[in-house]
Amino acid sequence: MSTQTHEAASDEARPTPREADVRLEGVRKAYGEVVAVDGVDLEIERGEFFSLLGPSGSGKTTLLRLIAGFELPDRGRVFLGGADVTGEPPYARPVNTVFQDYALFPHMTVGENVEYGLRVTGVARAERRRRADEALEMVRLPGFGKRKPVQLSGGQRQRVALARAIVNRPDVLLLDEPLGALDLKLREEMQIELKSIQQEVGITFVYVTHDQEEALTMSDRLAVLNEGRIEQLDEAAEVYEHPASEFVAGFVGVSNVLERDGRRVTVRPEKIRLLGEAESPPDGAHVESGRIEDVVYAGMATRYHVELDQGGRLLVVRQNLETTSADALEARGERVRLAWSPEHVYVIDHQGQREGR
Repeated sequence: MSTQTHEAASDEARPTPREADVRLEGVRKAYGEVVAVDGVDLEIERGEFFSLLGPSGSGKTTLLRLIAGFELPDRGRVFLGGADVTGEPPYARPVNTVFQDYALFPHMTVGENVEYGLRVTGVARAERRRRADEALEMVRLPGFGKRKPVQLSGGQRQRVALARAIVNRPDVLLLDEPLGALDLKLREEMQIELKSIQQEVGITFVYVTHDQEEALTMSDRLAVLNEGRIEQLDEAAEVYEHPASEFVAGFVGVSNVLERDGRRVTVRPEKIRLLGEAESPPDGAHVESGRIEDVVYAGMATRYHVELDQGGRLLVVRQNLETTSADALEARGERVRLAWSPEHVYVIDHQGQREGR
């Protein structure tokens, strides 16, 4: 075989790089003087559960609306499945959106709600019913097709909205704080259900939330937004364990920031060990002394606020394996030593970016 023929055969055997389901290039969106999204570049791979996480006003919902086509960018381009859809209207994009308020039609049955999008696109009645039943099965609501939305709980209505969105088989499902109206216990249950459903149907989910725990629980990867820009984009565990900036350290979970030797360092509360009087610190641990200024007993864990002798204040979280509320509260005012491993400390420079350990 000639070299040229061999190279051609190798090219045929080489797998084609998979195009991202969502790709944004330099996307910017402003409303008057307010810049909501400021030059964002982003790629979301096929089949990912991807979260846009940030506080109110960070640009996460605007970013979702730009992907959906409800807003058009002032600058930059939006690609879905490799196709440039920057100027396309929402109905021409292979996406569906699930909103916080569910937006179910109260006069329709659950089945009719789920079938609605198929009916609009002219799908035959028998096929509509079959696909609606299949979608309800996926969201764990088999046999609910004849009920009305008013007969359902909040969590069930959320599942119907999800079934209606996935019945059209979109390439990408956009979810705008869909669990925000649910109570805490139900929201936690639905987080697990949503992740399970996403893995089952294999659709790319782009999920907007301001809830850090929600994003960490469900996401394969997440982008932390602040003032219209991405502060950090990584796997959920990496964002939590290795925050890239002081903003991320403070927003994703709870973190301590200390000034030491002219540098700002961050360490998570659960990584700090509260040493007993006769307890030796682990080998290689950094140790500081201080006084417990306040104690908050929270059932499963106790939060200790410690003023350090070297300056600064640390929050320490300890599980209540054997501690009662009385034991915990009696610790207020006590002298203590704190220890933590250097590998759990991250140095943040004055511009807010992580330098390393």
